[in-house]
Amino acid sequence: MSNRDKSVTEPRLSEQRVNEQSMADGRSSSKCEQICQTLRRYIGSGQLGAGQQLPAERALSERFATTRITIKEALSSLEADGLIYRAERRGWFVAPPRLTYDPAIHTHFHQWIGEQQRTAETRVLAHGSELASSELCRWMGLEPFTPLYEIRRQRLIDGRPVLHVSHHLLASRFPDIARAPLASSLTELYQQRYGIGQGGASLEITPSAARGAIARALNLAEGSAVLRLVRVNYDERGGLVDCDIEHWRPDAIRICLDTRALQPIAGKLQQTRVAD
Repeated sequence: MSNRDKSVTEPRLSEQRVNEQSMADGRSSSKCEQICQTLRRYIGSGQLGAGQQLPAERALSERFATTRITIKEALSSLEADGLIYRAERRGWFVAPPRLTYDPAIHTHFHQWIGEQQRTAETRVLAHGSELASSELCRWMGLEPFTPLYEIRRQRLIDGRPVLHVSHHLLASRFPDIARAPLASSLTELYQQRYGIGQGGASLEITPSAARGAIARALNLAEGSAVLRLVRVNYDERGGLVDCDIEHWRPDAIRICLDTRALQPIAGKLQQTRVAD
């Protein structure tokens, strides 16, 4: 074959390979969409109910006559939409409806879950004294090495772990807190045992990744996406109380802020400014 023949043939072969790859990608994408639509129908109709385990990825690839790569892509798409979730070393499950969380309304966990006709459970993972880290100093406005008391808890809804939370309390405000029932509502405990009522709070919400104890508590693979909420709580007089660092499974909640709940507070602040 002459050099001229090669220069004509090689680009054609390259173009053919690109076209074949594009067709294969198109078929894979189309197959993925078909699988998603089928599983959506099963979930939407109730044929696959909340908490029900899906067949293993290998079984799904055989049923849909496709590769496990395509199955993983379809399952990841459904997970991103909050329809299914993965439990580490257990497989895929149909997700229950997301909880509606309004940061403007403060209520304790068990009451909030009960109002949504669900069952809540709290487990204490660890607790003990600590010194404020640089991050906690920034969030709470503290001096370095301020004594704190940390309480780490796992929270479950309908038996499923959805939240890992670490509470960082000002040690000076909570003497003998270690002897208190730490699995109960801390809001009620603060009020009943220490006379500290709930005032305002500041909230920071960021996407994050589950690592170490957090991943294990939520049955997630290392590095899985989670939603991190950092809440700094104050009493009725504006005094610092504690800082909660929450890590949520992202398929468990949706955040909806109703600013009407803030209007009475804004009105009072405006009246105060006018009076001043």
